Amino acid sequence: MDVPTLLSNTLSPDRTIREDAVQKLELFAQEDYPSYVLMLCQVLANEQITDDIRQAAALALKNSLSAKEFARREEQALRWLAVDENSKAQIKQAVLLTLASPKKTAGQGASQVIAAIAEIELPRAQWQDLIHVLLDNVTNTDNANLKQATLKTIGFVCESVHPNVLSSQSNEILTAVVQGARKEEQNNEVRLEATKALYNSLEFIKDNFEREGERNFIMQVVCEATQSESSEIKVSAYECLVRIMQLYYYMMHFYMEKALFGLTVSGMNDPEEKVALQAIEFWSTVCDVEMEVKEEMADAHEVGEEPDRVCYNFAGQALNDIVPVLLWLLTKQEEDEDEDEWNVSMASATCLALLAQCVHNAVITPIVPFVDSNIRNNDWRYREAAVMAFGSILDGPDVDVLKPLVDQALPTLITMMQDPVVNVKDTVAWTLGRVCELLPTCIKPDIHLHELVSSLLRGLQDNPRIVGNCCWSLMNLAEQLGNSPGLEEPTSVMSAYFEGIVTALLQFTERSDNEANCRTSAYEAVSSLIMFSANDCIPMVQKVVLAILDRLEAAIAMENQILDADDRAEHSELQSSLLGVLTNSIRRLPQDIFNVSDRIMTVVLQLLNTSSKQATTTEDAFLTIGAMTTVLEADFIRYADTFVPILCAALQNPQEYQLCLIAVGIIGDICRALGQAAAPYCNEFMQLLVSNLQSPILHRSVKPCILSCFGDIALAIGEKFEPYLEVVIMVLQQAGQMRATSDNYEMIDYVNSLLEGNVEAYVGIVQGMSNTPNVQVLLPHMDSIFQFISSLSYDQNRSDDLTRALIGLVGDLAETFGGHIKIYLSNEWVAKLLKDGRIGRHTTKATKDTSRWAKEMVKQACQ
Repeated sequence: MDVPTLLSNTLSPDRTIREDAVQKLELFAQEDYPSYVLMLCQVLANEQITDDIRQAAALALKNSLSAKEFARREEQALRWLAVDENSKAQIKQAVLLTLASPKKTAGQGASQVIAAIAEIELPRAQWQDLIHVLLDNVTNTDNANLKQATLKTIGFVCESVHPNVLSSQSNEILTAVVQGARKEEQNNEVRLEATKALYNSLEFIKDNFEREGERNFIMQVVCEATQSESSEIKVSAYECLVRIMQLYYYMMHFYMEKALFGLTVSGMNDPEEKVALQAIEFWSTVCDVEMEVKEEMADAHEVGEEPDRVCYNFAGQALNDIVPVLLWLLTKQEEDEDEDEWNVSMASATCLALLAQCVHNAVITPIVPFVDSNIRNNDWRYREAAVMAFGSILDGPDVDVLKPLVDQALPTLITMMQDPVVNVKDTVAWTLGRVCELLPTCIKPDIHLHELVSSLLRGLQDNPRIVGNCCWSLMNLAEQLGNSPGLEEPTSVMSAYFEGIVTALLQFTERSDNEANCRTSAYEAVSSLIMFSANDCIPMVQKVVLAILDRLEAAIAMENQILDADDRAEHSELQSSLLGVLTNSIRRLPQDIFNVSDRIMTVVLQLLNTSSKQATTTEDAFLTIGAMTTVLEADFIRYADTFVPILCAALQNPQEYQLCLIAVGIIGDICRALGQAAAPYCNEFMQLLVSNLQSPILHRSVKPCILSCFGDIALAIGEKFEPYLEVVIMVLQQAGQMRATSDNYEMIDYVNSLLEGNVEAYVGIVQGMSNTPNVQVLLPHMDSIFQFISSLSYDQNRSDDLTRALIGLVGDLAETFGGHIKIYLSNEWVAKLLKDGRIGRHTTKATKDTSRWAKEMVKQACQ
């Protein structure tokens, strides 16, 4: 097989030739993988072959070794490991030699391949001499291309391989990258790659950073790099400083005083935007870290402990130096700037917002004079900057301190919604949204509300970029000044404006395009207004339901006329928006929905059955049906036979895990609504749920919900759950053994949610089968259930929610089985668990109440 020709054909503009070449290469890889990777490697290493074909070979080789999806990545790793040692050695040798290629693209391709192999082999203690070889390439050669490609390789390896794997070789890696990053390195491309590699190595060189001499040298190299003539090196150096602040804040006191204050302020003033952005990011990171440290300190003081970290108040100390620069950078907007393109003005506003949250009231003094002197400036950039600065600091300072400022500014802001410059109006609308969200008490209904609503509705007729912020402001108004969902209040201060606002928004949504997502924003605003509406708004909500159903039916009728992919995506977005409004309307009008339930279910089921539906639309349709099950309860049985097959089909598509997650929730909704009548559907439900639990493809976030769903099913069908009991108990035993290490906080959260799902399953089973003749079938499983509870009673990583769930389970078991399980309930760890629930650290009132009830149940059972 002529691999170079096939690789060349994969680059052909002719689709047929391109697809044929890709298919033949994939077939070659399947039939003889060792030969396939060896030949690709030979093409990559061949200096006589053109650059584009060598690049194609490198890409194909890398893609055969790595993938984004976990299951695919593992499969490819095992395939590589099965290649004979001789072939693997040839490939490694060839790609290492290719690093020295005079063609930089070939060297870069080799870098990616080496990193892909390293990601597979280094965690398995293979290719142990790789880092030594790379170090030798950097320190013992004058070949600039080899140095540059090697440092790029080190960067890729540090990025792709877990830090724990590389920590034992941190000295060698650090030696190589610092050697290249020093100011003495004459080749800027080499120095740039070294600085990037240093960034990727920072996480696992903690031991080196702990040693003052090495830390001083690293900081010197990075600080000197911020002064390079090359803007790319400066950007990379500031990125290193940002990462160092994230990882080693507690070691930065000396360096902040001696160098970093001045360097970063200088960087913020740099004419090169990318440099300024990273220097601003440095101070945003300082604020993030200090807020986190302050929160940890408060938690520690609350329980009478010494905090692990101390806050050095770098942000507060630098306030007078950095705020003037940030305010000046706010004025660097472009009139036609792309909202999706990050720039110094946006970064400065974000940094100001973080400063406000970090230093609270202290941020006001240096900012208010700028706002006062520029809010009426003839130059629109200064007007917009003044409004942006004001809006950015509304979250953080005390409300009592901000309230007089907002009272004074609000009439001016409302007037500025008529500013002639779009950028100014957009920022004003955003700031008004912040006021509505954060300081709603400043909006006096008899003084401000009419003008505020009028100005926001006028904004709907303005530039599309303004519409989004106007809709967001209206949503915040509805949430803050309307009624809480579920409370049947006769009226609210928003009721007088409800019909006018909703009518204006629905008129706006009749437009055919969705520029800047403005139509989507308008539908979201309608949804929020309905959610927080009072009872005197119900007639208008009823009209909205009929209007939305008309639009959904029209949207479905248009399905076959849409051919273009972009139009298809926009049409799907429209359907999702309509479904969102419909779902909130159903929740708001539980009694009235009976009158149109057939029409609603017909249109939603029709939407689900269209062949061109997208996953997001299906998710929204499922949420609508979930709302219908809650409202209709047992009457939902009329639609179950039609809907359940669609629901089961969604569960058979684990790649769309968000859809699976919603589908699992809908099973619970159906079971709660139908009760015993759900039993005919449960056999298929149970098979699919157990199958998904065992799937290596399904995202782990779905699995706690599946466990909880077992409880929903058992609670609904009671004694009819018995055929599934053995399998479910076995699954729960397996899941109940999962634990997380104390240093992996993400895993701790996940395991807590998984175990909580486990407990909810047990609770549902116990409650569902209690008071039935078959309840005794649970007694043989008491050993495993109490062993599970016992193992968690001493778990230091147990969350409050999990504690409450466990205590609730103990109470349910005691109430259901009484003296039959006295031997278990009298164990000391049961008493410990109940005590933890009453007086444990961070114990909530809900947990304390559950613990008191459970204690009484246990006491009665043990008498």
